[in-house]
Amino acid sequence: LADEINRTTPRTQSALLEAMSEKQVSIDGTTYQLETPFFVVATQNPFEFEGTYPLPENQLDRFMICTSIGYPDRAVEMEVLKSHRNGEVVDSLDPVISHEQLNQLQKEVLKVEVEDSINEYILNIVNASREDDDLELGISTRGALTLYRAVQSLALTENRKFVIPDDVKRLAVPVLAHRVVSKGIIRERGRERSVEIINHILKKVPAP
Repeated sequence: LADEINRTTPRTQSALLEAMSEKQVSIDGTTYQLETPFFVVATQNPFEFEGTYPLPENQLDRFMICTSIGYPDRAVEMEVLKSHRNGEVVDSLDPVISHEQLNQLQKEVLKVEVEDSINEYILNIVNASREDDDLELGISTRGALTLYRAVQSLALTENRKFVIPDDVKRLAVPVLAHRVVSKGIIRERGRERSVEIINHILKKVPAP
């Protein structure tokens, strides 16, 4: 769990990339395998804040989903204030699932059926990103595979054993937008512009 991950130095991010990519860490020439399951959850500040470092594209490509939370509404903030009356809430959190249960769920995800028409739909979206005139960098093969696995996971959480086109539509932006790089001046708009481009591609590419 990394809070404000883009405040860490490039060297630290490079070390984290090995953990995310290879599921291992290397210290003084010795490599240690990380336990399963291992995944990274992180928050990020806007790049214009002082003391932040933009994450490199190859590290962003390792995050399955990126979403903007924004400010909570008033009712939620009121609950936050009330819940902190007696101290930090996180100090009393309990696990809701065991490692073994999570590992089993990951195996169940692999059993969710994805028809070839859905695969074609995913690849059509990916290819459209690579041909888009506003993008300097489109979706990688890793990005395509991540979207594939994400829609399988979504179907499982909704008690379905098969993927539908709406699963792809719902997850395309959170799974793909942080993986593309815009060209020229519009690149300065960052994620906002990337989201616009992915949404435009979704409207352009016909669903099965």
